Amino acid sequence: MVYDAVLFDFDGVLADTEPLHCAAWQRALEPLGITFDWDFYRSEAIGISDADLLALLARRSRPPMPAEALWQCYPRKRDIFLKLALADPPIPPAVRNLIQELNHHKLAVVTSTSRSEVEPVLAAAGLWPYFQVIITAEDVAAHKPDPEPYLTAARRLGCKRGLAVEDSQAGAAAARAAGLDVLQVKGPSELIGKLGAALEVGAAQVR
Repeated sequence: MVYDAVLFDFDGVLADTEPLHCAAWQRALEPLGITFDWDFYRSEAIGISDADLLALLARRSRPPMPAEALWQCYPRKRDIFLKLALADPPIPPAVRNLIQELNHHKLAVVTSTSRSEVEPVLAAAGLWPYFQVIITAEDVAAHKPDPEPYLTAARRLGCKRGLAVEDSQAGAAAARAAGLDVLQVKGPSELIGKLGAALEVGAAQVR
């Protein structure tokens, strides 16, 4: 039995947005005296929600700060991110072609990122119409590694056998807990090389 649906994480899978998110948060939080580098962001922030990231940064600050104080910086962060992302949409042309060719599959985006930072980038890349379901941070009560985002997407898609594509351990854990097969990639370039083969070989080789 072949896959009838492919469910994509957004940041780090379809789009190389993580460096942009990191830079946007760095600039937005700098007035509060909160600083961190790319190595910290890459190891601790990828695959979790903005709320979880800010809670972590609030605990790390000296002295510790309430997470609500950091959350007030979100509108500035969103504006910085969108300015960077829309100036040069970080979805490679080869990924755009790949999505357009998956016309025999139901497609979803499942991400812990806010809808306001996902849909404009998909639209700018011309990909928004290709996804039947888009699950973002606002659509669920629990975020990855909880399976709720993938359970919600799979239910809305009505898929019988889905393949999730993830770059983070938290995302992969969420998808497996939701009963999906998982293809892990290290970025959009690896997605291009691996997805076609994964759709051909099926679950026994993907897991």
